[in-house]
Amino acid sequence: GGRGMSYTIAQAARRAGLTAHTLRYYDKQGLLPFVARAENGYRVFTEEDFAWLDTIACLKGTGMELKDIRTFIRWCMQGDSTLQNRLELILARKREVESQISQLRGYLNKLEQKIDHYRQALNASHPA
Repeated sequence: GGRGMSYTIAQAARRAGLTAHTLRYYDKQGLLPFVARAENGYRVFTEEDFAWLDTIACLKGTGMELKDIRTFIRWCMQGDSTLQNRLELILARKREVESQISQLRGYLNKLEQKIDHYRQALNASHPA
């Protein structure tokens, strides 16, 4: 029936901006339970799966461990009874990202001070 486009693991990886190796690794780690299997046992990705992959990439980008991402995905698939757990996990990730941002801001300020210092030094040694 009209299920829309489907993608092999290699095509899905390309489209998601990942390597096929990474996607297979995620699968081995139990992160892709939402992806259907074809009769031959190969994973078949559909449009809906890319939103999941996007969420995985986001959580991983915040430094979240794969085992915790796996738990989150399991909660999503269990339905509304896990909404509170999911909210708490996402709030924790938000705090983590805010802390990373604030740390990066500190680094950025330090770099800007260095840039100012070197520009001043260059101007002093090359008077107009």
